[in-house]
Amino acid sequence: MFILDTMLKRLVKKGALTIIDPDGRVHTYGDGQGFVSTLRITDKATAWKLLTNPELEVGEAFMDGRLVIEKGDVYDMIALFIQNIGWSTNIGPLSSIGSTARKVGRRLAQYNPAGRSKNNVAHHYDLKDELFDLFLDEDRQYSCAYFPSTDVTLEEAQAYKKRHIAAKLLLKPGVKVLDIGSGWGGMGLYISNVTKADVTGITLSEEQHKVSNARAAAAGIADRVRFDLIDYRKVTQKFDRIVSVGMFEHVGLNHFDAYFRKIAELLNDDGVGLVHAIGRSDGPGATNPWIQKYIFPGGYSPALSEVLPAIERAGLIVTDIEILRIHYAETLKHWRIRFNHNREQIRALYDDRFCRMWEMYLAASEATFRWGGHMVFQIQVAKSIDAVPLTRDYIGEAEKGLPLDLKPVPAPAREAAE
Repeated sequence: MFILDTMLKRLVKKGALTIIDPDGRVHTYGDGQGFVSTLRITDKATAWKLLTNPELEVGEAFMDGRLVIEKGDVYDMIALFIQNIGWSTNIGPLSSIGSTARKVGRRLAQYNPAGRSKNNVAHHYDLKDELFDLFLDEDRQYSCAYFPSTDVTLEEAQAYKKRHIAAKLLLKPGVKVLDIGSGWGGMGLYISNVTKADVTGITLSEEQHKVSNARAAAAGIADRVRFDLIDYRKVTQKFDRIVSVGMFEHVGLNHFDAYFRKIAELLNDDGVGLVHAIGRSDGPGATNPWIQKYIFPGGYSPALSEVLPAIERAGLIVTDIEILRIHYAETLKHWRIRFNHNREQIRALYDDRFCRMWEMYLAASEATFRWGGHMVFQIQVAKSIDAVPLTRDYIGEAEKGLPLDLKPVPAPAREAAE
């Protein structure tokens, strides 16, 4: 505890952090301004692990009840740490060794051939169907929303997101659209509903595959919207438009070239594609080990400096880039509030440890997007330099003609989806 105490005194300058050690001694850090968090460490082994591997141990100790929050909540704790230390910053030479090893080994951790990709997707997206209804919007949009202002509802922000993306795709009746990582079908259903485009969605999640096709059938548009259970690498059909929302984070650094080569292969010569994904503003790094182990195995949020060279090597032209900065923090705030509001129902589905794990995931993610160097990018690509208009004015003009999807096709009951 002496070494941990010394490190925290050096690193924690903002906020009010109080640590109650295993012997009951109280240690205080910070200037007393801002976030307030009081933590109790239950045993000496946990104190040592927090010193040597904090990026993994903070989450594990909280999940297991070995790190107990006495004052404040998970978000307060994580926000205080990130503002002072950073979610991926080392607190000493021992933790530095682990961080360096993760950066060296990140290509192995992100090796995602088709079989492993399916298992990684199942780990997160094939959880009990009811879970997602308890914190997402009705359309089950599980990606960054688009907030014209922070006073709009989550449902409105997700509708703005779908409309914004559709506007960038220059859609019209009859165009063939591929949705890579189609989730529960919301994006594909919206695109076809408002533009009469022909949409093929692909996913590796068996649960999402069932639900999305059931929604298309319920909407009476299964003739022009279908969802296939297939890896993007196995698709062979050509498309006029390709969209991918919240899937690229699961591709893995080793597969960026293959991913964009596949988009180039599948896109018609006058086609347009758009990739919406989480990225990092502070340059290349490695996935936090706790997130890697418990939430998104095989996942990685890349820097643009890692993405753009792969696009160039694939022979694609970048026609537009937009950076969404605080939008995902606001999205996650809504999810976290809804999750905690429905905590008893989620506990009934799983247990207290699961609830603590997901609360940590949502809180840490929100704080990371506010202060930890993460953002969301939308990259528009084409094969022809004149595939899109000369200026970005067309995006706003297209949005004016596209309705908001405030009453999406509801996800059917689990039995119906199956």
